[in-house]
Amino acid sequence: MKILVTGGAGFIGSAVVRHIIQNTEHEVLNVDKLTYAGNLESLTSVDNNERYQFSQTDICDQVELEKLFHEFQPDAVMHLAAESHVDRSIDGPAAFIQTNIVGTYSLLEAARKYWLSLSVEAKEAFRFHHISTDEVYGDLEGTTDLFTETTPYAPSSPYSASKASSDHLVRAWQRTYGLPTIVTNCSNNYGPYHFPEKLIPLVILNALDAKPLPIYGKGDQIRDWLFVEDHARALYQVVTEGVVGETYNIGGHNEKQNIEVVKTICKILDELKPQSTGQKYETLITFVKDRPGHDLRYAIDAAKIEKELGWTPQETFETGIRKTVAWYLNNLDWCRRVQDGSYQRERLGVNA
Repeated sequence: MKILVTGGAGFIGSAVVRHIIQNTEHEVLNVDKLTYAGNLESLTSVDNNERYQFSQTDICDQVELEKLFHEFQPDAVMHLAAESHVDRSIDGPAAFIQTNIVGTYSLLEAARKYWLSLSVEAKEAFRFHHISTDEVYGDLEGTTDLFTETTPYAPSSPYSASKASSDHLVRAWQRTYGLPTIVTNCSNNYGPYHFPEKLIPLVILNALDAKPLPIYGKGDQIRDWLFVEDHARALYQVVTEGVVGETYNIGGHNEKQNIEVVKTICKILDELKPQSTGQKYETLITFVKDRPGHDLRYAIDAAKIEKELGWTPQETFETGIRKTVAWYLNNLDWCRRVQDGSYQRERLGVNA
């Protein structure tokens, strides 16, 4: 099987590429523009494999995409290329509209043109798997409800609105044109190779530098945390076994308040790499003004993918976060090189 993965140099995309190359016999074409969050160093374990190839291409470039489809002849597309940081979407929504909406449209059209050229059998077998977020569902503040696959969309940020739009496009291409699409919506991912603007890597790296650990508001925002390698397994299962036209929610069964997450990281660091001053890392916690329009709670009901495809996460939050902290401690060179780029761990999303 040949799988075209967009955004394969990003955090989740690179985990998907590593999973497919290391655990299956399939071929992968990684299509990535290599923006600030794309990093080929995340793929050094597979980049010499003969079943892996890379193309630096913008998904908004439909002509180039059509060439890639023609040359590679994929059996499936896994679409992960996206601008994904909420704070960045507040400061500069234009890139999110362009990549997440226009880019998804361009990819759908290139895929549809290619799909129409296939034999009846190949058409039947083809899959277009769109990877999205639980943020499209909005906020669960004040309830104990969980997001299900039928929860109405109510996005709050420019990021989640752009992803909601792309989800609607993908479903419309299935309903209108018959393109065999599947959508997945996931909860917050964490794990190795995570770009250091996100909460968990930011806290780990700031703590190691004895810098303040910024917590938005009171730190009472609740997220469901999913270990990225568990997510990669789920995505592979969906693209190979999922039913066309269906949506699958993927969650980690790990609801935690942000403040709990940060305190857990501090405790693990106290154990694995204590501060030379003898001070606890928790003393670095600093509460900062909350993000504009910040959703209080996201939580996913992942019962459908468990029941229909047999997927469950292998990591608990406790095992996953320990693995993650240990990975960062062992890969500080990777972190430093990533940070040599445009992102310097400054606060984003406050200039709205």
